[in-house]
Amino acid sequence: MLVLSTNVRFNFFVKSYNSRKDFTEKKVALSFDDGPTTISLELLDILDKFNVKAAFFCIGKEIEKNPDIFREIIKRGHIVGNHTYSHTKKMGFISSEKIYEEIIHCDKVAKKIGGVQMKLFRPPFGIINPKTKKALQRSGHTVIGWSIRPYDAITKSNDVILKRITRKVKSGDLILLHDNMPKTPAILEQLLVLLKQQNFGTIRPDKLFEIDAYN
Repeated sequence: MLVLSTNVRFNFFVKSYNSRKDFTEKKVALSFDDGPTTISLELLDILDKFNVKAAFFCIGKEIEKNPDIFREIIKRGHIVGNHTYSHTKKMGFISSEKIYEEIIHCDKVAKKIGGVQMKLFRPPFGIINPKTKKALQRSGHTVIGWSIRPYDAITKSNDVILKRITRKVKSGDLILLHDNMPKTPAILEQLLVLLKQQNFGTIRPDKLFEIDAYN
């Protein structure tokens, strides 16, 4: 049986926080997917340099590989969220029970290694369907999407990636980047300079949406 899947941004099966259109301050939020990796450490130094706090949506397997980096993200004042345990490419086809197991397994790893009970969840590839909805109803997570996705994982040109962000960025946007890409540190530093030139500040995603990051 074919099961309809949709992008998390459409708010079709579940409510997700993608942007805050009523936000009056000239600020945007930053988020990173698919870590933690050694590249995450480079990003942390850049974020410190610009005094920016972000959200990192982490894969359970990567947390296990890089426990010290995961703890360092938390130590530096950023928030971490659930990005499933394995980030399976079959996310749109597995059962609700399997999705639930992926979410809970990631939570358990984060709790054991980082001492946090994650409440925020971003689905791999942004895929949401009725089975994901059922799993999330059981797990009780708050779903986070994005409003600007520059496709940095599949685009070679840094300039193209930056233009995709800066040409349409507005107050209350949530930007998605990846902390497993070697080019991301250079992109992030350039982006923060460009945002500053446009008089944009930043805000941590949980503060933007006025929601809790942890249980």
